[in-house]
Amino acid sequence: MDKSVKDRIRDGELFRPGDPEMHKDMCNARNILYEFNARNALNVGRNEPMLKELFKESGDVHILPPFNCEYGKNISFGHTCFVNFDCIFLDLNTITLGHNVMIGPRVSIYTASHPIDLDVRKSGLEYALPVTIENDVWIAGSVTINPGVTIGEGTIIGSGSVVTKSIPPRVIAAGNPCK
Repeated sequence: MDKSVKDRIRDGELFRPGDPEMHKDMCNARNILYEFNARNALNVGRNEPMLKELFKESGDVHILPPFNCEYGKNISFGHTCFVNFDCIFLDLNTITLGHNVMIGPRVSIYTASHPIDLDVRKSGLEYALPVTIENDVWIAGSVTINPGVTIGEGTIIGSGSVVTKSIPPRVIAAGNPCK
């Protein structure tokens, strides 16, 4: 029996985009985000009901608009998380944030990727890998986190970094590539 597109994505396998069910989920997320982002930032409170509807799990999360994601249902927040202005989470696969995670402005987290092999890439196939940010992590402003990365507990990622590989716990890492 063939795997569903969602199962192939979850397992990091190649898939062809355009699944009708996923398109419906993406449209639902865009509608929620349109309403969320239209609100005045001063009126956005913790545990917005619309964010609880959007995310898989959302402990005590505070997000400043504008915020954008692809599906929302693949994002889990632990307790006491903060996401600053203008962040983008492309959550084709899972994005998991632990407790006490602080995300600076203009941080981008990507799970989606494209094959390196030119012929496979030209065929339109894609894949996605999960991103995990463990407890007590601080991601400074304008950081890019690539697919398949885990950032260890208690780590700080410096401004402007491009995180291409997993970072161990309790370190300060920065740069392009981040190390």
